[in-house]
Amino acid sequence: MDSTLKIEELAINTVRTLSIDGVQKANSGHPGMPMGAAPMGHVLYSHYMKFNPKNPEWANRDRFILSAGHGCMLQYSLLHLTGYNVTIDDLKSFRQLHSKTAGHPEHGLIDGVDVTTGPLGQGFANGVGFAIGQKNLAARYNKPGYELFDYKIYAICSDGDMMEGVTSEAASLAGHLELGNIIYLYDDNHISIEGSTDIAFNEDVAKRFEAYNWHVQVVEDGNDVAAIVNAVRNAKAETQKPSLIKVRTQIGYGSPNKVNTAGSHGSPLGADEIRLVKEFFGFNPDESFAVPAEVAEYYQAAGHKGAEANKAWDELFAKYKEEFPELAAEYELLANGELPAGWKDALPVFAPSKDKMATRQASGKVLNAIADVLPGLIGGAADLAPSTETNLKKYDSFTSENRAGRNFHFGIREHAMGSALVGMALTKGIIPFGATFLMFSEYMRPPIRLAAIMKINPIFVYTHDSIGLGEDGTTHQPVEQLISLRSIPNITVIRPADANETAQAWRVAVEHKDGPVVLVFTRQGLPVLDQEKYGKAELLEKGAYILSEPETAPELILVATGSEVALIMDAQVKLKEEGIAARVVSMPSWELFEKQDAAYKEEVFPKAIRKRLAVETGSPLGWHKYVTDEGDIIAMNTFGESAPAEELYKLFGFTIDNVVAKAKALLEK
Repeated sequence: MDSTLKIEELAINTVRTLSIDGVQKANSGHPGMPMGAAPMGHVLYSHYMKFNPKNPEWANRDRFILSAGHGCMLQYSLLHLTGYNVTIDDLKSFRQLHSKTAGHPEHGLIDGVDVTTGPLGQGFANGVGFAIGQKNLAARYNKPGYELFDYKIYAICSDGDMMEGVTSEAASLAGHLELGNIIYLYDDNHISIEGSTDIAFNEDVAKRFEAYNWHVQVVEDGNDVAAIVNAVRNAKAETQKPSLIKVRTQIGYGSPNKVNTAGSHGSPLGADEIRLVKEFFGFNPDESFAVPAEVAEYYQAAGHKGAEANKAWDELFAKYKEEFPELAAEYELLANGELPAGWKDALPVFAPSKDKMATRQASGKVLNAIADVLPGLIGGAADLAPSTETNLKKYDSFTSENRAGRNFHFGIREHAMGSALVGMALTKGIIPFGATFLMFSEYMRPPIRLAAIMKINPIFVYTHDSIGLGEDGTTHQPVEQLISLRSIPNITVIRPADANETAQAWRVAVEHKDGPVVLVFTRQGLPVLDQEKYGKAELLEKGAYILSEPETAPELILVATGSEVALIMDAQVKLKEEGIAARVVSMPSWELFEKQDAAYKEEVFPKAIRKRLAVETGSPLGWHKYVTDEGDIIAMNTFGESAPAEELYKLFGFTIDNVVAKAKALLEK
């Protein structure tokens, strides 16, 4: 190897060769991006980022997001070199079964990956949530002389990220909020899977981001390390605007035959081409996964530097605890995923009343009741706080001037809201929620799914949950959304039947671990059920419970969720008048019910009672598991209509008379 190579150049080329070796051994992956973007990764990990490989979850570490997740061998190589628990064997097992080095970076699977990326645009938007989280923590806990939380959010983004719509939403929000703690490097290599990006993408990205109120710089040569170092330095100095550094790179740099081609984007280079690449960089073409000793020492030093910064922070926090013991205790409690003692005492209990209450209204009352005792609970809506009842009335809005605000105005940016919630949920000490109409969960599906993959706990709040919203019509009436959300692994969907179930739904959501919770509320008013007379709402935590039992042995079971529970309660009364004993089961959450033991499931749905009728103003898919082959379902098999709710209920069969008729028909079989 040419001994005249500077250590930085040698280090960068080591990252490149490790990356292409990993892809080649897997015979799968994206070698071109790491080859072109290695100088950017090198500058961040060796010059600027605060991180401690021995304590990957250090609270004040800088966050790094590889939004261009397909190029993950770049990140894996740097994690290995800087001293994370990522071995050469891990690099060699890239994309293999049960490997830590998955085909796209996965949070929780491997140390040093702050968020699971993959679908382009998500990492970019997650970073906005991380940035909000840092600003909010700093406003709550930093004191003069105690800058506990001053970390930055770094990312490497791709041409594909820039094309995705969620990036536009998130960039607009970040610019509006003046999130100057964001520093993104844009790997501008002009190549995507189909070839040159010119075939679909020729806008001026720099001007676009300037219009978003970002600080924009351009580095013309992606191999100019000094220019990248200077650009990041300038970005760190700009504290008011988020920063984008547009770096013109060459995908597949070092590959004589595949540089600047789509051929290096998504396929291994091949053994012959790899030999040429290694010869170009001065490496032995007969060696794989080679790390020169001086490179190992160089990158290990960067890791050690971060460990020292972590130690200094620990000492600062120890002094902070002495001066601000209550704040320190609060942060430690919340950061450990615990909740203040007795917080559940703040949950309201709603008395039965002649006046009906929409569960969205009840949700708003619950939120405002628990906000004081849950300082980490922050969130907002996609321009729908008045409709979703998600405004925390005693608290200010989070703005560019007030980082301590707890109400967020995400604007009509549902997709970016969902992605930002992911970044906020990954910020220890924060319990984030975001709200819109259930219909618009469709705009949020990628971040919901990624939150479920990561088993993290943002709370997604959806109102206007059925044809009950009436005159807004087919376009706004959710039909297939409930079953669609329920189909996602690791998710918990809760559709409460009344105000007291709503309070318990929030309790479960706040306490829940290992996945996001979806809370689904009504627009229309519902009766508040008498807890002294009927089943206790606390049983919502079991997913389904016997709400009302007949005086004699039940002949059939009526089961429903949400607003339809009141309907089957009325039907139970009508059936009793006709001499038919029916059990009423409220089933707010399939997922919670499936976690119960066999004895409890048998208690609620005895095998001996096979006549069952499920009622829900959504798709019937999935209900067959609970109604058995001798049961029936009243559900939506079409889209809705535009009309007053009562007319729609009659049209689609959600009436007392139809429930009674269906129940009697089951018994007559």
